[in-house]
Amino acid sequence: MLTPLIPQRSPIVRKTAPGTYAWCSCGRSANQPFCDGAHGDTGFKPQIVKIEREREVAWCACKHSQTKPFCDGTHHTLK
Repeated sequence: MLTPLIPQRSPIVRKTAPGTYAWCSCGRSANQPFCDGAHGDTGFKPQIVKIEREREVAWCACKHSQTKPFCDGTHHTLK
């Protein structure tokens, strides 16, 4: 199984406008929490998510959440 990098051990919380987003699943993107294509041929693919209305989103930045692309607090349990 592939293991993503952990760019940050806390969520990236931001007001997010309605739209379609490509969430970085590999942890390599310089544009966290979104994909910039840095995954290359690693086997990781961005997760496409549609936000229907403007809201504050806690994007997972540890890449280990069980509710990807959203934070579920898993970062508290990572070593």
